[in-house]
Amino acid sequence: MNLTSFLQDKQLTIALTGEIDHHSAREIMAIITAKIDVYMPMVCILDFSDVKFMDSSGIAVVIHTIRAMRELEGKVVLQNIPPQPLKVLKAAGIGKIAQLNERSET
Repeated sequence: MNLTSFLQDKQLTIALTGEIDHHSAREIMAIITAKIDVYMPMVCILDFSDVKFMDSSGIAVVIHTIRAMRELEGKVVLQNIPPQPLKVLKAAGIGKIAQLNERSET
C-alpha cells in the first residue's frame, strides 16, 4: 500500500489507494498513525478517490484514525468516497462519528 499525503494549515490529507482489506489494513493503520504523530494535524482527511474495494477492515482503519485524532482533539473527514466503500461505511454507521463526503460525479 502506497499512501501519499500532504499537510496544509494543520490539515493532513492522506490519499488511500487500491483495496482496503485484512491484508492491507494493519499497514495502512501504521502509516496513518505515524503521519498523525509527526504532523499533529487538527483535521485528518482520508481521500478515498482511488480506493477500488473496501471490506470491514476499512472500518477498522477509519475508527483507528478517529481515535488517533481524538487524542489531538481533532476531527476526521472522509472524502471522495466511491459507491462501494460508501455503502460499507454507511452500513457501519460511520457517518455518525466522522464526516462523509461522497465522490461527486462530474
